[in-house]
Amino acid sequence: MSAALQQPFDVRLMNGTATVLFALAAGLLLAGLGLWALRHPLFALGGITVQGGVTHNSVATLRANVAPRLAGNFFTVDLGATRRAFEAVPWVRQAQVRREFPNRLRVVLQEHQAVAYWGEEGGSRLVNSFGEVFEANAGEVEPDELPRLAGPEGQSQPVLAMYRAIAPLFERLELAATGLELTGRGSWQLELDTGARVELGRGDIADVVPRVQRLVDTLTQVASRYGRLPEALLSADLRYGDGYAIRLRGVGTVTADAKGKGQAAAAAR
Repeated sequence: MSAALQQPFDVRLMNGTATVLFALAAGLLLAGLGLWALRHPLFALGGITVQGGVTHNSVATLRANVAPRLAGNFFTVDLGATRRAFEAVPWVRQAQVRREFPNRLRVVLQEHQAVAYWGEEGGSRLVNSFGEVFEANAGEVEPDELPRLAGPEGQSQPVLAMYRAIAPLFERLELAATGLELTGRGSWQLELDTGARVELGRGDIADVVPRVQRLVDTLTQVASRYGRLPEALLSADLRYGDGYAIRLRGVGTVTADAKGKGQAAAAAR
């Protein structure tokens, strides 16, 4: 029965040919529409809306720097390349770019928030709140009284974490931590706003913080033995198992050489 109802071969051939021709026509139509859209001035990029962090870069400056690097129209512009162009601008940490029909781009920026200088004094490298190092004009930093951190390349995040763990401890003594360095040998060195240098020794936060806490808890008492306040601290060495050694400004020692320098060595256990 089914064989009797089967269409003749020539009919089936004509139907198949018609389907193919229809598909080709539809494809050509879509291609033509695509070419029309690509060339039509309506879809040429007409502007960029910038939102988010623009404290250190004006919107006009951002557009002027990035626009010449964009190619194509609304449909063909490379969003990844656009994002990278914005992120190459100083102070821009992250950019999110999306299309807005029919001819605009919308960019949302996140700026670096500088929390410390990085490396040698006079350099242009800063550390942001994520512990990432970035290049910028240090003269644009607000506030300008930031600590200076240093360490091997790739270690900015642990250095910042250590600083954040230690710095608040000295506030009890009304002393400010102005610098922290992780040496190539893995030892930590701290500098205070009085100019005092503190050798913290090796280890991570769990190792170092108890040493600093011991110094902070007892420095006032130890310094008072010599008629001094904590700000008289010149240096401290915390690399002892059960105590620390300090030098105090204006206090003589039992040795003639140290007396001549007007400095002192004291030990606390």
